[in-house]
This record gives sequence, C-alpha cells and structure tokens, in this order.
Amino acid sequence: MSPEPLPPVAPEVLAEAVEQLTARLRGKLDAAVAECAGRAVAGPGGAVEVRFGEDTLVTLRPGPSGAVTEAAQAVCSCLLAPRCLHRAAVLGAAPLADPEAPGAPLPADAPAPPESGPPAPAPEPPDGSPSPAAASGAAPRPIAVASGEVPPSLTPAQAGAVSALWQAAAEALAAGVTAGGTVVQAELLRAAHSARIAGLPRAEAAALRVVRGLRNAREQSRGQRLSDLTAAFRELLAGVAGLASGTAGPDMAGTARRAYEQGGSLRVLGLCREPVLSATGYGGVTTHLLGPDGGFHTLSDVRPGGVSRAKGAGTASVALGGAVLDHAGLARGGLLIAGATVSADGRLGAGRGVRATPVRGVDWSEEPVAALFARPVREAVASALDAAAGGDAAPGLLGCDVEVLGAAGDHLVARVLGGGPVVRLAVAHPHPELPHAANLRRIGGYAGLALRVLGRPDPERAATLRPLAVGPVPDAAYSLRLPEEWRGRADLGYDRLQGAHFPRPEPAAGGAPVPVGPDPLADAPLWRVRRLLEAGVAGGRRAVAEAARAADRAALAVPMRRAGLTGAADLAERLAAEADRRPRDSFGRLTDASSDAYARAWLASAVHLDAAERFLVTASWS
Repeated sequence: MSPEPLPPVAPEVLAEAVEQLTARLRGKLDAAVAECAGRAVAGPGGAVEVRFGEDTLVTLRPGPSGAVTEAAQAVCSCLLAPRCLHRAAVLGAAPLADPEAPGAPLPADAPAPPESGPPAPAPEPPDGSPSPAAASGAAPRPIAVASGEVPPSLTPAQAGAVSALWQAAAEALAAGVTAGGTVVQAELLRAAHSARIAGLPRAEAAALRVVRGLRNAREQSRGQRLSDLTAAFRELLAGVAGLASGTAGPDMAGTARRAYEQGGSLRVLGLCREPVLSATGYGGVTTHLLGPDGGFHTLSDVRPGGVSRAKGAGTASVALGGAVLDHAGLARGGLLIAGATVSADGRLGAGRGVRATPVRGVDWSEEPVAALFARPVREAVASALDAAAGGDAAPGLLGCDVEVLGAAGDHLVARVLGGGPVVRLAVAHPHPELPHAANLRRIGGYAGLALRVLGRPDPERAATLRPLAVGPVPDAAYSLRLPEEWRGRADLGYDRLQGAHFPRPEPAAGGAPVPVGPDPLADAPLWRVRRLLEAGVAGGRRAVAEAARAADRAALAVPMRRAGLTGAADLAERLAAEADRRPRDSFGRLTDASSDAYARAWLASAVHLDAAERFLVTASWS
C-alpha cells in the first residue's frame, strides 16, 4: 500500500497533544516523529492511519476543510491515549495548517499581505552609532508586560499573550535548530494560538513562520536558507517587542483576514506577469498592474499544483468581475473596474459587486507607464525597498533602462543608462522549467544591448535587480525587436526570447570577461555579525558563546571597528558576552536560566545589522 500524506494539523491541536505528555515521553518525541515518515496509509471514510507495531493505530479524521482542527479528530488505540507518544508524534509529523485557511499550508513564495509581519526598522547609516533602542536593548523589553505594566495600546489578554509569545520565542532562539524539536515548537505554537485568541494575528503569523522554518531546517528541506529563518526570528521578536513596549502603531496587531476597501471606479493597465511557486506545492501567476495614480496593483491566481500550475496559469482566465480576458492579455492590456475593492497592499478583490471591462493597454514607451522608467534609479530603489519594510512582503517594482555589458557567473552585468551605476541582473525564478534563466543567458550574449527592465531590487545583494519583464528602449539603435502583439515587453517567466527578437549583427563568440564592480555589502565586515547571528539560530545560545570565545571575540570586533562600524561591534560583543553568561551557584546550578536577556541582545544586533545592510544596498545603487 502506497504511503499517504498526512493532513494538515491546526497548531493548537499539536500544542495540546505535546502538553499532555510526561517529561519522559517528551524526551522521546523527536525520535518518534522521525519514525512516522512514510507510515501513513489511507483509511476508511477519508481517514489517514499510522500504525506503530501490531497493536497501536493512530487515526486522523480531517474535517470538511481537509485539516485536523479538533483534538477528537486524532485518536490512538493504545491504553495511554490521548496522552500517548504515538498520537503526539503523528500530529508533530503532519504539516501545520494555516489559521486563515485550515485546509492548506501557507504558500511561502506567494506575495504576502503587509499584516503578515512586523515592520522592519527604517534604514540608518552604519556609522557606528546604533539607535538608542538597539544600543540599550530597550526595544525588545516585554518584561514590563510580565510584571503587570500593561501598555495602553494592549488589553490585559493581549499583554499576557505578548509576554508568553516573547518567552516562547526567546527559548526557541536559545535552543536553535539543533535543539528546537517538536516540544520547543509546540510551546511556540501554544503561544501563537494565545496571540490569535487575543486578537494579534500578525504576531501569530510571525510565530508560525518561525515554526515552519525550524521544521524545514531540521528536515534539511531543499530551498531552506538559514538566513530566512534568521529573518523570521528577527521579525517575530521585533514585532512582539514593539507590542510590549507600547510604541507599536495601531496596525501592528494586524487583521485576521485581508481587508478590502471600496475603490469605486478604477482603470488599471497591465505591466507584466510573474510566476508564483511555493515550497508547499502551490503555483500560479501574479499579474502586475498600474493604477491611475501611479500605484501598483496585483491580481493573483495561486492554487495547489506546483510548477505545472504556475506554467498554465499564465494563460488562465482572469477571475474578476466577469472579464473575458486571460492573464496574458491582461498583462498587455487593461481593465476598467466598476465597484473595485482594493486591499492595503494593492491586491484587487473579486467581490459580487465588482464588474470589469477589458480596455486597450499601452506600450511601455507610452504614458503613464513610461514614467516608471524615467524616475531616478536611486529614488526608485529606495521606494521599492520601503515596500518590503513589512518583512515578509516582496520589494516593489523598479523600472530602468540599462546597457548590457555581458554575463558574469550566474548573473548579467549592466549599466544604467544616463550615467547610472553598474548593476547585476539576476534570475528572478531559477526553476529549470521556467524560461527566466534561459532568457537571461540569451540576453547576456548581446553585449551593448539597450534594454528596458522591470523587476525587483534584491534587498540582500548590492545593486542587484531581478527582472520580471524586459522591452526595447525607445529610439535605441541596438535593442530588442519584439512582435507587435507583445506591446513592447516580454515576460521573462512566460515568453521565450528567440534570435529574431534581437538586433543584427549576431554577437561575436567568446569575448573578454566582464568586470564586476565593487560590492560594498560583501566588502564590509558585517558578514562577521551575520555569521554570529546565524550560528545562534542554527546551534542556539551555546553556538554563539563558543564562536566568540577567547581570541575569536577580538577577531570579531576589531575589523568592524577599523571599518568604522563601532555600533555593530559593540552589539556583537554584547551578544557574545550574554550568550556566555551562565551564572551558577556553589552547587553548579544555574541561578538565571532565563533566555530573555540573550534574546534582547540577539535582537538588538539583528536589527542593527538589518538596517546597516539595507543602507549599504541602497547606497550601492548610487
């Protein structure tokens, strides 16, 4: 009998099952979870069964949503049930259900609403002077909540949930990936559920991202990056700290569901299509649109199906107000929408009263779209990166005209026309079944090609743009020659550029290597702080202490002070000292086992590093 995938499980169900275990059974839980792999089989009536030995059977009966949302839907035949190891292990091996849509895991790569994560701090120059909050550790200080000092912006229930979530997140950070097993994850899930009940869905969403990241890292899932989990911890701790301090804005709590407001009559013009791929098996398309005020809007169609769904969705019909149009036509056309509903992040809703009529699109060389490419690149980059200040949201779109200099490794090197900087053009979606990489390779063979590019700046790499679509530069002698029906642009995730789309003569074979400009982010010694923070996420508090002991501590701070990054050096040293601080009494017992101070030191260093790196990335576009 072929294995059956386990259904998603609501976080609170797993947390309750782990809480019921004795200390002895909790020590065996991670090994039992690992044994569940491949054991699930289909049972009668849509149930999923996992057998342990000859006499023990765990049965999961998902509800109408396809997820296990109640404790009664998970039963075990052993005598210890429901306080048994078998039941908790099966629930721990199942994927987590998303609170908003319990039947499906959250698409990790889909564009996220702004309420899904706390806002990152504003950019500040890495001049060695950390912000007062980062330098003193005052920002991440929810201790006042624990001691009964409730911020005026929170109710008593919310204050208690924030305090519990901070403590659970601090313990998970101190444990790291190596020790962050099912028990640690369950404590974080319990705190996240409390935050949800208290009306703090943004904090809950941030906690669930951390738990999913811990799971993927422990399972060594393909595509999981330690830097992503580090960012998830930073966003969770910073968001909870902002709530606890009372300095958070009114939108910090978030909303359980994305709010759509009436936009009246709205005319939008298509810009491009972008494939959407998720590590959890979702796939689809997002069509980017331009509003009458120059703001960006999106219309997405993302469902289970992976890369095949992403490839087919590019020509799927648009589900909006009965419009007889597909996404390919919308990307090069437009819509006149009556009764439009728009979310805060520009997503268009498809309510009952929405009516949409297709209208003629415009070429990228025509207004108002042409204004996107006339904006100064430094100003446009700062605006695009500000759009990602919500942590999980993708950067906004950036348009510019460039001259291709050639290929260099896994990216292209180009110079922004009009005396702009040298930038790197990197693949937006590297999946081999999508044409992004093939299109960029072909473009790289035409040195001197003038190219109009629409894409996203990479917030983690200096002067790097990930193109979504390209087109010819108006009045340029050596530029693309696209078919008239393409309306002056090619969607790199769907259209395949051919030889006929490029100017003559053909490029010469070979050629001199393309010089790559300086990378201020890679050249700065901030990588030492990044490595220390990621070491803490991977190995926990002990890994930070061991990595910065003895002579290594001087090697950590001295290069940064020489480069003028005294703030980063001070915070890194404070983190290392706090990680190594384990006071004990005369009997060798810990006198302060709390991870609170360590989490505050880690967060202060992480927030400062994020701001410094964002500043360097923005400066690299000058």
